Amino acid sequence: MALRKHQEPPEVPSIPDDWFAPIEKSDSEAEAVVRPSLSYWQDAWRRLLKNKLAMMGLFFLSVLTFMAIFGPVISPHTVDHQDLVNQNLPPSSEHWFGTDELGRDVFTRTWYGARISLFVGIAAALIDFLIGVIYGGIAGYKGGRTDHFMMRIIEVLYGLPYLLVVILISVVMGPSLATIIFALTITGWIGMARIVRGQVLQIKNYEYVLASKTFGTKTARIIRKNLLPNTMGPIIVQITLSVPSAIFAEAFLSFLGLGIQAPLASWGSMASDALPVILSGDWWRLFFPAFFISMTMFSFNVLGDGLQDALDPKLRR
Repeated sequence: MALRKHQEPPEVPSIPDDWFAPIEKSDSEAEAVVRPSLSYWQDAWRRLLKNKLAMMGLFFLSVLTFMAIFGPVISPHTVDHQDLVNQNLPPSSEHWFGTDELGRDVFTRTWYGARISLFVGIAAALIDFLIGVIYGGIAGYKGGRTDHFMMRIIEVLYGLPYLLVVILISVVMGPSLATIIFALTITGWIGMARIVRGQVLQIKNYEYVLASKTFGTKTARIIRKNLLPNTMGPIIVQITLSVPSAIFAEAFLSFLGLGIQAPLASWGSMASDALPVILSGDWWRLFFPAFFISMTMFSFNVLGDGLQDALDPKLRR
């Protein structure tokens, strides 16, 4: 019997020295593992903080709001005090923004005008929000003939020239703060209603909405509890864009003499009073109201753009 030839055992592959070493992860991966999950609004705020231009606009609006509240208080002059001896004085330590043709302090009147402009803009935006959300929510949720009829009304109102309607109402009702707000909101809610309707049309066929319908939940409760919370992103963006539009419209009406009347002050009326004397070298009378109108509109617009990016769920990571 032949002897079996001795065979060498197969060579076992060596284990690398770093086989049992801990797996190293990049800093971003480790941070993603350790970082707690954020809610939708927390994540939106985090992304908004990264937008430097939007935060600059938010900072300016915060300072503007603070000065609109406390500016006339810290000023030693009143908004309607006339000092004919000190007419058309340039900015100085006594009158920080100069004086106008009646010796009134431009600094005090500028911040008082900020009160008027911000109040008109915010009030008009809130009224547009209430009417637009109710109207657009009902139209989008009901659908069918109800939606068709309600949208035809919007198309008729949308075809009317916005500023022409505002001017006609101001002329008929007389210039006042209530008239301005009413004129701005009579057709200003249309944009909000169309946005809400579009959002509701997308959401109303989701499972949780259909489940609420199955259990017999009332329409008003479904819209309030299920639909509106999921449309707040576009609504907030639309509000930030409605405020500067209303502020500009109020300034335009006051510039034409159809807005705030003397002795009260608004940025538009101050610009209107300063226009005839701009060529005489009294630049400060037009510069300050025009500067704050421009910066306020710019700040609201960049903040609205930043909110639109921050609240977009497609960009959430």
